Amino acid sequence: MKIKLALSFDDVLLVPQYSNIESRVDDTSVAGFLGNLELRVPIVASPMDTVTGVSMAAAMARMGGLGIIHRYTRLEEQVAMVRLGISRAAQLKFPEPAVAAAVGVTGDFAERAQSLCDAGAAVICVDVAHGHHELVRRALEELRTSLGDGVHLMAGNVATLEGFNALADWGANSIRVGIGGGSACSTRICTGTGVPTLQSVLDCARSDRDVTLIADGGIRSSGDIVKALAAGADLVMLGRLLAATSQAPGSIVRIGGQRHKTYRGMASAEAQAEWRGRVSSLEGVSSTVPLSGDVEDVVGELVRGIRSGLSYSGCRSIPELQARAKFVRQTSAGAVESTAHINLST
Repeated sequence: MKIKLALSFDDVLLVPQYSNIESRVDDTSVAGFLGNLELRVPIVASPMDTVTGVSMAAAMARMGGLGIIHRYTRLEEQVAMVRLGISRAAQLKFPEPAVAAAVGVTGDFAERAQSLCDAGAAVICVDVAHGHHELVRRALEELRTSLGDGVHLMAGNVATLEGFNALADWGANSIRVGIGGGSACSTRICTGTGVPTLQSVLDCARSDRDVTLIADGGIRSSGDIVKALAAGADLVMLGRLLAATSQAPGSIVRIGGQRHKTYRGMASAEAQAEWRGRVSSLEGVSSTVPLSGDVEDVVGELVRGIRSGLSYSGCRSIPELQARAKFVRQTSAGAVESTAHINLST
């Protein structure tokens, strides 16, 4: 058996290149596209119940990103959340409302998708852990037939080029790439299955299908975002980095006098018991994260890092970065050197 080498974010660095960019703010663009929807920042908030509710979706829209209202609630409640999220971002001049919503692949998913579209959702996200699956094929084909070609369908997650091409052929306009890399995901531990997200992005970016690639999972910093974009992602999806913000719907708890927010994978026992009423396979964990403040501040800091990353490669836009980026592999010693490693005790 030939075993392929798979690279993760910490295995690589981008090589600095000649740059004539004088202002990282004025001379760079971090804009991306999701079909006809232009995003001023290439960040999508994950459809998790401790990440994206009304406040997060509205805040992401205000910043020019996108929030996907999670599906772990009754249809009527999700529709109301979409309408409220749109109304809070109504002053924006987008070609269509910048709020999205998720559905599953069984039960009322088709009725739910139609109702969410009627409520004004710009994107319908077919949200499952293993996207390269027969149920996803059936769902995408049914939704494409019932909703028509004018509705943007996002789907995922996949980890391989074969899976990416399959979802594109089944009707997806954008595809979430990454399996098992999320900070609240234990799929790789429980099942032994997955591919490092950066490698999945590198592989899927070779596709000749005209669909949007969204890197999803394992992103811990703006540097990881830059690496994902350079590897071929058009946008990135974030969970943990946004779950700690004031706009995330997770409950606030105090630990040692410090405020934290709950953050859980949707395959965790706690999440399954709440929205499904039972627990099946456990591929997620539930935890807390220190409250980090307003999401606009957090995203603003990430965007500044992305702009700096463009500048180091001498690039003014994400497409230019994808065309010009040069990666090098680093050793484990190099990965240590790449961190802030000052000895504070001396």
